[in-house]
Amino acid sequence: MRTPVKLSAYALGLVAVFAAAAGVGNVVGPSEAAPPASHDTHSGDGGAEGTATAQVPGGLQVAQDGYRLVPVTGALAVGGEQPFAFRVLGPDGEPVTKYTTSHDKDLHLIVVRRDLSGFQHVHPTLGADGTWSLPLSVATPGQYRVFADFQPAARDEGLTLGVDVPAAGDYQPRPLPAPDRVAEVDGYTVTLAGDLTPGTSSKLTLSVSKGGAPVTDLQPYLGAYGHLVALRDGDLAYLHVHPDGAPGDGRTAAGPAVTFFAEVPSAGAYRLYLDFQHGGKVRTAEFTVTVGPQPVTTTPAQSASPSPTGHGAPGHSHE
Repeated sequence: MRTPVKLSAYALGLVAVFAAAAGVGNVVGPSEAAPPASHDTHSGDGGAEGTATAQVPGGLQVAQDGYRLVPVTGALAVGGEQPFAFRVLGPDGEPVTKYTTSHDKDLHLIVVRRDLSGFQHVHPTLGADGTWSLPLSVATPGQYRVFADFQPAARDEGLTLGVDVPAAGDYQPRPLPAPDRVAEVDGYTVTLAGDLTPGTSSKLTLSVSKGGAPVTDLQPYLGAYGHLVALRDGDLAYLHVHPDGAPGDGRTAAGPAVTFFAEVPSAGAYRLYLDFQHGGKVRTAEFTVTVGPQPVTTTPAQSASPSPTGHGAPGHSHE
């Protein structure tokens, strides 16, 4: 993704994408999920979507603004790597071949099973004909959501499109792990501090240690000391955030703490995935976070003194 900037600025773009998240959990169909009519979108020939006045969250749509994610490979391989290929079609119906590099890559691919297990963040190779490909394997059968995070060169903003791809076999769904502020991965301990509050920017700090000692020499990975992806349980609404600060900016330490500012649109359960690099290897720490209800906004009518019947001044309503 593009060179990290202070997330408070980055999050503004995400807010526009996530603003319509509440109540769109039904927009999660396998690959052809269409936006609700209330978002005032329309489809043209070839499935190109018109520009929405209020967009649904990232990753819930297979197509947006004329761009469409099209798998070439119809299924994922279980237990052994097999080629997986896909294309991004542009508004003209042709494969997109020119992209704006974002965080050292032209496209980032997220693969996760629909029960939020089996997370992978990988980077395919683009062929001259516009086909992306890479060797890919998943550990268990099931239905997987594949997210493509990219910015076409002809577009000023990035897109996140998603499509379901099956992995054949006996599907045994796993329950979402219980909320926990400590994650263990390959001998590393990652601790989460901070809480997410719907509708507002929230500070999260993830601290990395190994053998009880803070890790102070995290290595830059894709231009950052950490990358955080959040997926909402149920519809897998996608939120990709970046840390506050960047390697070499003169103020950001190489660990143990990596700070993010993120905004989620609704209450519910989220799965967080932190990618960090140390000792030349990228590892992923995973957390389940439960987000509380949205804060109640008090209107002038609601704040008026109660009447003898328990209601406020005229105009009070139960919304």
